[in-house]
Amino acid sequence: MTQSFGKSIRHKTYIAVPREKVFDTITTARGWNSFFTNGLEMDPVPGGKIVWRWKNWGPDFNNLESPGKVIDIRRPGLFVFEWGSRHPTTITIKLSSQYGGTVIDLTEDGYLDTAEDRAMILECAAGWGEALTLLKFFLEHGIIYSRPLRS
Repeated sequence: MTQSFGKSIRHKTYIAVPREKVFDTITTARGWNSFFTNGLEMDPVPGGKIVWRWKNWGPDFNNLESPGKVIDIRRPGLFVFEWGSRHPTTITIKLSSQYGGTVIDLTEDGYLDTAEDRAMILECAAGWGEALTLLKFFLEHGIIYSRPLRS
């Protein structure tokens, strides 16, 4: 049996809006599809299904889909879910009211010590940084990622 990689993805950021607004955005398909995904489906209850989708995303027009499920959800401060098809990882998002806004503490655990998972942890670490930055710009300023047009 393959051993755990023993490393986690960790991101922490501040968003200058109430945590209820952050929570309502990250626990709904409409919320995620507003700033980061397109076509995401989510049943926001423990055991509920999530289908993450990106269609023609970024300058390479990537099409990605990943299944997942909600593990725990407690308004307004906790959202835990799994994603991945072959070996799911667990993402824990904790929201705390601080500094007149919200501090988001995101951790992703469960990577195995394989070449594939070591490559994936690098990709997802960058992706979560992008997602939290886009979430911040969206909630604080209404800025939405501009998708390139095919020529």
